Amino acid sequence: MENSAGTLDLIFQKLNEEYAVQEYVSIKTCNRAEYYVVLEEAARNSIICNGFGDDLVFETDDKAMKHLLRLASGLESMIIGEDQILGQIKDAQKRGNKEGCSGIILNTIFTKAIHVGQSVRKKTNINRGSVSIGSAAVDLAETVHGDLKCKKVLIIGAGKMGTLVAKALAEKHLKAIVVANRTYDRAVCLAHELGGYAIHFDRLKEAMSDADVIISATGAPHAILTYDKIKEAVPQERRSSLVMVDIANPRDIEERVADLGVKLFNIDDLRGIADKNYDMRQKEAQAAEKIVEEELALLQTSLKHLKIKPLISDIRREMEIIRQKETRKALNMLGDLNGKESVVETLTKSVVDKIFHDIVINIKEAAENDDEVTLEACRLLFERKT
Repeated sequence: MENSAGTLDLIFQKLNEEYAVQEYVSIKTCNRAEYYVVLEEAARNSIICNGFGDDLVFETDDKAMKHLLRLASGLESMIIGEDQILGQIKDAQKRGNKEGCSGIILNTIFTKAIHVGQSVRKKTNINRGSVSIGSAAVDLAETVHGDLKCKKVLIIGAGKMGTLVAKALAEKHLKAIVVANRTYDRAVCLAHELGGYAIHFDRLKEAMSDADVIISATGAPHAILTYDKIKEAVPQERRSSLVMVDIANPRDIEERVADLGVKLFNIDDLRGIADKNYDMRQKEAQAAEKIVEEELALLQTSLKHLKIKPLISDIRREMEIIRQKETRKALNMLGDLNGKESVVETLTKSVVDKIFHDIVINIKEAAENDDEVTLEACRLLFERKT
């Protein structure tokens, strides 16, 4: 069941008070709030009848499991294929185990979801390529420098777009992030958040001289980085390796700057990359959906096997009691075997294992086919009479 966090918590509290919640795990992020709950079937039907479902998105059984598998795969995210949700699902499972509210059923389902999320990312390109302007700017810089580790980046403009790119770059373990803004306090604030340092606009020439990447995103009405300013500020031997990205509107950097040999990109280039990668992720989503369907079928089988696990354990236990009892009788009748008692022990175990093997196969087949008549017959046939 899915809804806003506050409302959902209240609904779950009411649910927990009125019905026997056997297991539950909650997932809460900035974009979603969900509870995965294990209930008796009668309780679930009563919930729907009593109106709980009117206030939330309520999915049951296969639909609920498929949603979780798609969620882990990045198919339910606003940005298809994003990786953060998989970590949040892992955290939710750990929290459920730590708090003792997640049991064998939800652990089986969440473990499968995490496996599916990892498998989708390994077998498809659903999380490859940047689909945001900030990340696309990083991709462009990396096409020139390869790894941005230990590179110096100058960000001009501490507004929304400059912050977007800066945060994407901050994850690259840069040598330094320098922020310049006409309002110095805003530059200081962003630089502090990124672990970099701020400079006044009058120090731009100095900062550009040894920068590896320059991102410009001011709100100036005209170009602030002209051909002449770049020619004067950037030594000739550094120009061929300098990446300049102009994401301002109107443009901050004169187009003629490219004539100096620097790698100049603008926001249209970034949008082109982001759109191309978005289309690619949409295509990869089709392959991901196929993996989800295949893994959902395996999960359904696993849960059916889990349902009959107590029955199989009971049968095995009763057969072992009989085996031990009959083995002792045989050993008493045979008398002294000169240390060869283990032969009888091995024989009886082998006979029981072979019989039990076929029984298990038949019970599992009945479970997979939802053959409740056969399963109930097994319970009656192997029920111990006291």
